[in-house]
Amino acid sequence: ALPFVIRLFPGLLTKFVFLNFLAFPYFVDLRRPEVLLNNTVSFYLATEPGVTVGVWHTVPGCRAAEARGKDGAWYEAALGDAHPVIIYLHGNGGTR
Repeated sequence: ALPFVIRLFPGLLTKFVFLNFLAFPYFVDLRRPEVLLNNTVSFYLATEPGVTVGVWHTVPGCRAAEARGKDGAWYEAALGDAHPVIIYLHGNGGTR
């Protein structure tokens, strides 16, 4: 019966293989990372018309004192300075 159900409803297969409908940790608003993570802000990049990518920018601990109390504009400017940028691609979980 399982192959028949998968054939009729291919969307179910993707839901159960990737489990992207589950959000972990539970009851945490990850749209505001500054509440949980030090030196982190959330902003969005427009990559092309109609496509927006959500990004967290976390500065390293050595710049924590410099970042304390700064707004999103400071974090965006920090992306363009001489320090290296590490990109972490989190996968398909639907949350960052």
